[in-house]
Amino acid sequence: MPSEQPFEAPFEDGLGEALRRTGETFAPPDRAALVDAGLARGRRRVARRRAAVVTGSALALAAVGIGGAYGGGLLGGKQGGDRHGETSVAAPDPAPTGPAPSVDADLVAILAGLLPGGELKNPTTNTSETPGFRSVRGVFDDGKGDAEISVGLSRADGLQADQQVACPDKVFTAYDDCVESELADGSRLMVFQGYEYPDRREDTKNWRAVLHTSDGFLVDASEYNAPAEKGAEISRADPPLNPAQLQALVTSDDWRGPLNELPAARPPADGGFGDAADPDGAGIRKTLSSLLPAGLRVRDQGGQEGFAYVVVDDGKGRSYVQINVQPNMWDVVGELFPGATELPDGTLLKTSKTAGEKGVGGIKMWTADTIRPDGLRVVVSAFNAADQKSPATRENPALTMKQLTAIATSEKWLTRP
Repeated sequence: MPSEQPFEAPFEDGLGEALRRTGETFAPPDRAALVDAGLARGRRRVARRRAAVVTGSALALAAVGIGGAYGGGLLGGKQGGDRHGETSVAAPDPAPTGPAPSVDADLVAILAGLLPGGELKNPTTNTSETPGFRSVRGVFDDGKGDAEISVGLSRADGLQADQQVACPDKVFTAYDDCVESELADGSRLMVFQGYEYPDRREDTKNWRAVLHTSDGFLVDASEYNAPAEKGAEISRADPPLNPAQLQALVTSDDWRGPLNELPAARPPADGGFGDAADPDGAGIRKTLSSLLPAGLRVRDQGGQEGFAYVVVDDGKGRSYVQINVQPNMWDVVGELFPGATELPDGTLLKTSKTAGEKGVGGIKMWTADTIRPDGLRVVVSAFNAADQKSPATRENPALTMKQLTAIATSEKWLTRP
């Protein structure tokens, strides 16, 4: 039997610490450009997330916010705005290595023209090396307090796009309001009023509108009640645009020209979960459900790219089970799998029994964490509660460590349903 070894910290904490250590070693001249670069790369890879999506945090919104939600884009990417086509009027690179880039004036003009009664300061645009994505951002000054605002344009990507216009699961994300609607032309819209930090450790508000057009584009706008989405003091009670104005911003026909210029998206990869850049939550949930032991009733379920959860009940109380499936993760094996057991096929396995991660007393978290030789990481955890924020419902999780290990190491992850 594989040995049970406690993690020094949950995966999201470990990666977060690595990001902090990395960030302390340099001071980029254009932080907005780096964030936008991370955003563009992030739309193509689920493994990039700021919190590394292993603890079931709210990923749909964290994954696509135009602001610092892609701080994780610093991993594995180039540094410096001129290498990605990102530029800033306010903070150009003091030592450029090539021709000075220019701001995409068309995007800046469109955003500035759609904002009500104010000035767009320090505009920044992104013409990323990743095909199919453009963005514009700046600080909006309407005389009531500076506020960062941004708009991202991309081609829709099947299930991923559907998730971007679906309100997040309140099991994971606390927010004030969220409304989904279908427009007359068949486009789908989500307007969200929440917070940059779902745990409210800071009161920075993040209001968003995301439009999935009927012809396959995404228009994604974010705004804050501060001049930056992180690291800036709150400048006003609410972001400057109300929900109706946010809707008008993303549904404006002015974006049609830049949208039509985006290159076509690549077709999804075939094969197993390890071949997919963004394994979809529905497929992961289907495979997870097929691997659950007999006698468990599924009471609730959900998921998104790279992540799924079920709440099961064996008659002794509900138990929350979450799973993350992340391709191309071999570069973190040295940090996350020290002392792991190597299985005959080369898969590394590490198991742990720890307290829950949300500070609720009595919560137990049992985890089987695996990474295959091709870099496919499958992490499955079970809890003795119906979610991570509520009191325990039972003595132990409904799945044993042996059952969790069987799920994580199953060959079903080598094919997609």
